[in-house]
This record gives sequence, C-alpha cells and structure tokens, in this order.
Amino acid sequence: MFIDTHAHLYEEAFDLDRNEMLKKAKKAGVSHIFMPNIDIESLPLMLEVEKLNPNFCFSMLGLHPCQVNKDFKLQLNILYPYLLKHSFCAIGEIGLDFFHDTTFENEQYEAFNIQLEWALEQKLPINIHSRKANDESIKTLKNISNSKDLYGVFHCFSGTSQQAKQLLDMNFKIGIGGVVTFKNAGLVEVLKTVPLSQIVLETDAPYLAPTPFRGKRNESAYLTYVIEKLADIYETTPLEIKKITNENALKSFKIEQKI
Repeated sequence: MFIDTHAHLYEEAFDLDRNEMLKKAKKAGVSHIFMPNIDIESLPLMLEVEKLNPNFCFSMLGLHPCQVNKDFKLQLNILYPYLLKHSFCAIGEIGLDFFHDTTFENEQYEAFNIQLEWALEQKLPINIHSRKANDESIKTLKNISNSKDLYGVFHCFSGTSQQAKQLLDMNFKIGIGGVVTFKNAGLVEVLKTVPLSQIVLETDAPYLAPTPFRGKRNESAYLTYVIEKLADIYETTPLEIKKITNENALKSFKIEQKI
C-alpha cells in the first residue's frame, strides 16, 4: 500500500467518475489520500468527499496563494472557525506563488504568515505551495517565531539541492509526483542529494500526470509510475519506496486520531 499526500479530489474534473476513480486507486494500492484546500468555495466540496470516504480521504485547511486577493482576510476569517470544529490533517495548501502574477504579493506574504501561526497554534503540520518563490518561502519559514516547531511537506518540489537541504534541516519532507518522470525536468539530479527518508509521494491530481499520461487528467492510481521512477533513482525496489514513503507521510500528517 502507498499514500497520495496531495490530491484535489473535489475538483470538477472528477465529478463524472469520482467513485470509480477512487476504486481504481484502492485497487492500485493507495491506502490514504490527503486533500489540500484551496479557498472557501472548495472547503465544503472537500469535506463532503472526506465524509463519503472515511479513513481513506483526509482534508487539510488553507487558502492557496493563487486565491489570495484583496479580500483574503475575509476568506481567512471564514476558514479559521473550521479549525476549531473539524479535525484536519494539515494546514494547506499555503505558501507563495509569483509565477503568473505578483499583484497581491504583499497579501500573499501576510496570508502565509497568518496560516503559519494557525499551524503553530493548533500544532498541525503544513503543506506548502511555492512557485517561483522557493527562497522567499524558505526565508518566511525561518522568520516565524518558534519556526523550529513547524514541520510538514514542501509540495511539488522543483528547487535546487541547496534549497532542498535547507528544507530538510527545517523538518520538512519533499513532495514528489509526476514531474519526476518528465524528461529534462532536472529533478532526478536534485533527488540524488535527498535521502529517501525525506520523500513523500503525491499526485496533485487532476494536475501533473506522470509519463505516459502527461497532459491528461492525473489520478492517485498513477502514483505507481512515480514509484517505479523513484525505485530507479534510489536503486531499490518499488516495495521499499512504498514502505519508506508511507512512514514519512504518516510522520508528516496528523491523522493518527482518525485511523
């Protein structure tokens, strides 16, 4: 069995065949799927998927940086009370994204910092989204008071070996998905400097499907292709990849009370 630590199962892309897709995932060997929240609109959809799939799908709570705009405080004020009445496996996905637009750069920083404080307050791990902002994200983490108490996963890592080392030194795991199967992605060389003990599996479904499904809808069952690639990189067996990444995921997400 193996764990998908990042999948947006509530998205419209799965509306026509969500149950069949989940059955396919279980048949492939997926034991748990962790779902990152995006905003106030995605929250009820995500919680419904969790409710219908107990002890299989687990929800996070967070405001995605790409959803941060001038009303971000209103969204955060709506999201926060859910922390007090629902059990989440992490705060996420949160972070910084300067790839497409930096209009709300300052607001992204503020929203990120507020949600990091939520994680510390509730003693929850965090799931970080960072695009064209790795150095800025790492600096933000380091600047948080009690930053040593922060832990979690740096989702869809695409940084350098030096950035990876900084994250590992800060108690973060590296999320690896379909991108590792892409030719010329550059991730293989970086992973040669990252111990397998610091890796978790993820899909980001319905996005970033691995080769040979690149460009198509991604789903949790396709993690088998990522596992095979990691087995090749780390010169071990798929079974060992599953075993170690499972241990890493269970250390990185707060689900003990639900199992």
